[in-house]
Amino acid sequence: MRRVPPAVPRALVCGALLVLTSCGWGARTSGQGERLPAAPLGVTAAAGSATSVHVMWNLATEDPRATRYEVYRGTTKVKEVPGSEHMVDITRLEPSTAYVFTVRARNAAGTPGPLSKRVRATTPAAVAADRTPPTRPGTPHGKAVGSRAAQLSWAKSVDGRGVVSYDIYQGASKIHSVGGAQTATVVTGLRPGTAYAFTVRARDAADNVSPASDTVRLTTAPGSDDGRGTAPTGFRATTHRSDGAYSIDLAWIAPEVDGVITEYQIHLDGRPVTSLVWGGSPPHGTSTYSFYVGREADVTHRVRIRAKLPDGTWGGFSAERSVTTGRR
Repeated sequence: MRRVPPAVPRALVCGALLVLTSCGWGARTSGQGERLPAAPLGVTAAAGSATSVHVMWNLATEDPRATRYEVYRGTTKVKEVPGSEHMVDITRLEPSTAYVFTVRARNAAGTPGPLSKRVRATTPAAVAADRTPPTRPGTPHGKAVGSRAAQLSWAKSVDGRGVVSYDIYQGASKIHSVGGAQTATVVTGLRPGTAYAFTVRARDAADNVSPASDTVRLTTAPGSDDGRGTAPTGFRATTHRSDGAYSIDLAWIAPEVDGVITEYQIHLDGRPVTSLVWGGSPPHGTSTYSFYVGREADVTHRVRIRAKLPDGTWGGFSAERSVTTGRR
């Protein structure tokens, strides 16, 4: 999710909207006249633990679009992610150490744009044998900011050695992270006219995580994007028989969203039967998956699929397909 650090509530809202709508830098060109991606905006870095830093930036919205982002620690490239991602955790760092990070985008031809502004983060001291998590964050509050953002705040957690960061969850999905000194933030990239349920967890230097806060429920204002474009497309279903048993074979194309989709839910005959979570990077183009349905032939099933979106909500269902075991 894109992040804009908060100040006071009124300035917070205006600042968030300003960054998202009017802070673009003009695209540059290479020596051959090729248009380059702009330097990423809104780059922030916050320690997540004694050995990790969370780096975030705003997705590029200008032409040419970024096809991937590179994250640098000093002059060393430490992460490369697809152009649909805009946050990473940099791990295996040293405790009590100051780091400088920059981000840059590459276009479809692989040509890099300029580096972002430098941001700094310092990891806290390592804590030996600390197994006590912070207390749960105090009752959070939130309100929708238009159709695509939400303003959240909460009371600080208590930890014997200090809170390093707060993680924001939508449902069961971690979608945001801020430094331990912050007790408010704005999450953006949300969908218009959508109900959200946010919770907050505190993390200390030893990576102990607090219980979840109470839930904040809110609904973004209606807008032109009502979520209909979030369903997988090109959905197909067939069956095959192996070792006397039947399986259903699925194929689909992921919806185009701001972020990476790593989880899908499969519904069979009107109810959820299994979830698919990619252990590594999701495949590009068409995805496929097979699952067991039994040994009986000539049984007809209805199947459809939906994706868990980067904002933590479920997207729309694909078209429903009917398949019959034992038939081609």
